[in-house]
Amino acid sequence: MSCNKIITITRQYGSGGHEIGKALSEKLGIGFYDKELISLAAKESGVSPEVFAMADEKPTNSLLYSLSTGLYNYGNGFSTGGMGDLPVNDKLYILQHKIIKEKADSERFVVVGRCADYILREHENVVKVFIYADINARVRRAIARHDINPSRAKQAVMKTDKNRANYYSFYSGQKWGAPENYDLCINSTKLSVEQCVSIIENYIDLLG
Repeated sequence: MSCNKIITITRQYGSGGHEIGKALSEKLGIGFYDKELISLAAKESGVSPEVFAMADEKPTNSLLYSLSTGLYNYGNGFSTGGMGDLPVNDKLYILQHKIIKEKADSERFVVVGRCADYILREHENVVKVFIYADINARVRRAIARHDINPSRAKQAVMKTDKNRANYYSFYSGQKWGAPENYDLCINSTKLSVEQCVSIIENYIDLLG
């Protein structure tokens, strides 16, 4: 199956969104971006990848700072120049925003998180997918795949989702996980990675 689409995947923590996105990119023979965007942003800016990794998918700690510098609504456009005084969270978002848009002009790929659905909202041929699952299933996955202490797993899952929701809301002004923001929402609770990939493939095929 050839693919002329860019697929953005927004996911609840522990829903398998990363694995689904990776498997989908391999099945379609197109690029895949998740943590890779951190490395690309670090290379472009000279900032340590470890520093960016700590700030990944977290909103800036200084809302008042961003408001005062006129950077709250990133969707209105901005320049990557003169970022020296910005919080590291904002630097990373700006760089990832720039990289995602540039790549969308030249290639097809699957991208996980990072407000990509919002960043590419005006781009043609984008399929926006949201992956979610029951809390118990997500807790089990978090324990099995992310080496999280079982006694703290549920709290970790909910905290990560809260961070992702705040990040998405801060940079997009929209509600994370709201069905109207996506083309396809999949409950992965009772499905394998391969079955979720097939659902997305079938959906893309129906679009033509």
